[in-house]
Amino acid sequence: MKANLAYLKRNKNECMFEVENETVTRVIVVGENRHLVRLNVNEQNQMIVRFVNGFKTSKPDGANVAAYIREWFDLDRDLTPFYKMAKADQLLKEPVQNFSGLRVIGVPDLFEALCWGILGQQINLAFAYTLKRQFVEKYGDFIEWSGRKYWIFPSHKQIAQLTPDDMAQIKMTRRKSEFIIGIAQLMASGELSKEKLLGLGSLKEAEKSLIKIRGIGPWTANYLLMRCLRFTSAFPIDDVGLHNSIKRLTSGEKKPSKEELLALSAKWAPWQAYATFYLWRVNY
Repeated sequence: MKANLAYLKRNKNECMFEVENETVTRVIVVGENRHLVRLNVNEQNQMIVRFVNGFKTSKPDGANVAAYIREWFDLDRDLTPFYKMAKADQLLKEPVQNFSGLRVIGVPDLFEALCWGILGQQINLAFAYTLKRQFVEKYGDFIEWSGRKYWIFPSHKQIAQLTPDDMAQIKMTRRKSEFIIGIAQLMASGELSKEKLLGLGSLKEAEKSLIKIRGIGPWTANYLLMRCLRFTSAFPIDDVGLHNSIKRLTSGEKKPSKEELLALSAKWAPWQAYATFYLWRVNY
């Protein structure tokens, strides 16, 4: 769990959860119900989930919260084949040794994942976190406990009712505002949903469906396929962070070519998403 906690703490401007004293605190929404939970790992390497005092839950909600956490940390996936492949790979063997135990930390909510992908387009990670915080604090809700606010990501239904002018106070471009509102409207109409994308049955079909949406290109589509829809073979080939990690590990003078990236990704199949996530971790 240490590798995952270190990842979660990578930016102090994160607003969707708090990591303190090896414990993660966040709100998990189940239907209309909001649950403030705390997660930590005991000495037996078991994850302990506690519902914060004052917030009660039913058995069905408890099961749904547990399912959310399992998806968030990709806990149901056996990583043995990935590690076997990665430890024999010249590029991956150092990252998997340094960050052993790291899982692809997901964004289970489709709208949140899409917004995060769009906010992160063509800007550095620090500024992307700033935009996300502004967006969440402007349009999201929160639970206050022990003098702190724990934020809930804005719903697509709420954002679907906005115009780009409404979002002018946030320091994102007008185009990004248009993209996010357009996606929210597609979700509000039922045309776009996580269930529909997963129902397409394959990475390629889901990717084709996503890139038809205004504001979603191959990078954003593969980011979503990787972190929300959980395709382990998703591969954001144009990702700058991925290129920088490969340059760093190979002591290269220029970014890898598309042909080199395709050759590398073929060796990593069907674990390209995990390979990418470990390589990203090299940079921070």
